Amino acid sequence: MSAQGTPKAAGGTTVKTASKETPKGAWTVTFLLFLFMVVNFADKIVVGLAGVPIMTDLKLEPEQFGLLGSSFFLLFSIAAVVVGFIVNRVSTRWVLLTLAVIWALAQFPMVGTVSFTTLLICRIVLGAGEGPAASVATHAIYKWFPDEKRALPTAFLLQGSAFGVILAVPALNWVIVNHSWHYAFGALGVVGLIWVAAWLALGREGPLEDTQALAATEPKIPYLQLLTSCTFIGCAAATFGAYWALSLGLTWFTPFIVKGLGFSQNDAGFISILPWVFGATIVILTGWISQVMMARGSTTRVARGVLGSVPLVIGGLVLALMPYVPGGALKIAMLVIGPGLCSAIYVVCPPMLGEFTPASQRGAILAIYGALYTLAGIIAPNVMGTVIQRAGNMLDGYMTGFTINAVVMIGSGVLGLLLLWPNTEKARLTRGAAQQAGALKGAVSPT
Repeated sequence: MSAQGTPKAAGGTTVKTASKETPKGAWTVTFLLFLFMVVNFADKIVVGLAGVPIMTDLKLEPEQFGLLGSSFFLLFSIAAVVVGFIVNRVSTRWVLLTLAVIWALAQFPMVGTVSFTTLLICRIVLGAGEGPAASVATHAIYKWFPDEKRALPTAFLLQGSAFGVILAVPALNWVIVNHSWHYAFGALGVVGLIWVAAWLALGREGPLEDTQALAATEPKIPYLQLLTSCTFIGCAAATFGAYWALSLGLTWFTPFIVKGLGFSQNDAGFISILPWVFGATIVILTGWISQVMMARGSTTRVARGVLGSVPLVIGGLVLALMPYVPGGALKIAMLVIGPGLCSAIYVVCPPMLGEFTPASQRGAILAIYGALYTLAGIIAPNVMGTVIQRAGNMLDGYMTGFTINAVVMIGSGVLGLLLLWPNTEKARLTRGAAQQAGALKGAVSPT
């Protein structure tokens, strides 16, 4: 076997394996899962978008609002891991349906008058339902596309997060400004139920992989080896930094625009779209560039690992300059460009993990990866709230919080550059699994 895990014939010539065709209906399911992620991120953004009215109505201090933002992620990671092992055995179609029902039902209690405690509990329940979403949706898509064709569908799926914000922010902000933040939550519950009906009618399981059959036939790699591989650690570390920026954007971006820079709630709603438009562009470009590079012979170390890590470092450097530029417009530009560049890592890490993980174990590995990097969602909003409350003035608190974010991004990007070697990881782990299978076969053969 070559260093990249490509099989070789006895004479040393490379054996080209035939690429699987993409089944009919693959892009229909991908589109439905794109909409799934649209709903997912609309649910996430609503608290940040309505942050100022919520803090005013419930008389919350910055630390309490930071706790509210972090509470969403309290069970997020635990649920992701549990469901990740479930989808190794259970059809992703039904798991996705169950998750979407939980999201919808968790929104409706906020339609009436609620206390801070009720809002907190509903966000925790919603977080438990949304924790497994991205990994299960990715696992479902990979049953429709072979490895070399996964970058673009992954990028398309991730567009759901951006469009969930781009589409939801003006609509929800209109509801918040003209009616009440309570009704914004109710609207999301209704949209969630509409997706459930569409998925029931059109959602199907991918035909390329039967994970239950594969579980009985394909060689297994011990989970400890998968989880301690440098590429897994690198993916978790790199995406942790990106998610730190994302969770701050979900919780604190709009309050910063309103309270830190003095914009109106109406203007802030439109400004809040900008990071997601830029991030969506980065996601599509990364998916396209990665696939083109691989088609031209680049290793996945370069076409995925380096391509995803470098933007993290650059984005962190851009964000680090934000406190030193004059005027609100330049600060917003830095806050759009810096964290937006992080989006590249979301495109490349799932395919890298899928590259060396057996299909029957992939659901769990993607879920554990997601559970680790989304821990940033528990930490980052709380850190920002604490820093703001303890700062001499509010704007200084925001600037310190975003500087901490910049340091985390740069550090995670450097770790990605050092640790992401999926092609050599695949060769090493596959060789070890084959040797283990051969030893086991020899042990049970009759003498």
